Amino acid sequence: MNYAIELLERRPCHSGFLALVRYRLRHSLYRGGWSPVLERERIELPDAAAVLLYDPITDRVVLVEQFRIGALELGQGAWLVEPAGGVVAPGSDPAEVALREALEETGCRAWGIEPIASFHVSPGFATQRLHLFCARTDAALAGGVHGVIGEGEDTRVLVLDACHAIAGIGAGRLDTMPVIMALQWLALNRPRLRSDLGAGSVA
Repeated sequence: MNYAIELLERRPCHSGFLALVRYRLRHSLYRGGWSPVLERERIELPDAAAVLLYDPITDRVVLVEQFRIGALELGQGAWLVEPAGGVVAPGSDPAEVALREALEETGCRAWGIEPIASFHVSPGFATQRLHLFCARTDAALAGGVHGVIGEGEDTRVLVLDACHAIAGIGAGRLDTMPVIMALQWLALNRPRLRSDLGAGSVA
């Protein structure tokens, strides 16, 4: 297979909170030759990083609840439960961004960060990749409302027993891709994290 793309036109359509760009292109086909000329719009936005905060001593997770425009039609369900996270500026380290966002959105310091996965969020129409992590924290210090007001953030901290959170994957408001993936990873790695309670220390 000759993976080839011929870009014929790139035209910005909108620039706001998100950027929308229209492309005209064609690409090589598995059966040989070229596709017809395709017109596609693409949302262009920076990568993001998110981190599941886990307290292996008390076996609890720290998540945040916040308003999300994508769930607007769900009414009260527009307040979704997710791992803390934020945008990764070009040249920034996603792990450092995740830890900083966790502190801003939950008030919790975290350590012992480890990667879960990095993946395309919606490659059919958007450029963004999400860098997902897990880090240790002291859940006893978690609570309250946080976020940078100047950035429009208003995050409420939720502390859940890990077993209940894992059992609730995909149900209620534990139904976003980052929280599902993070909790599934935790279900697989929880025994290891709990058996190594002394690893890592607060920086």
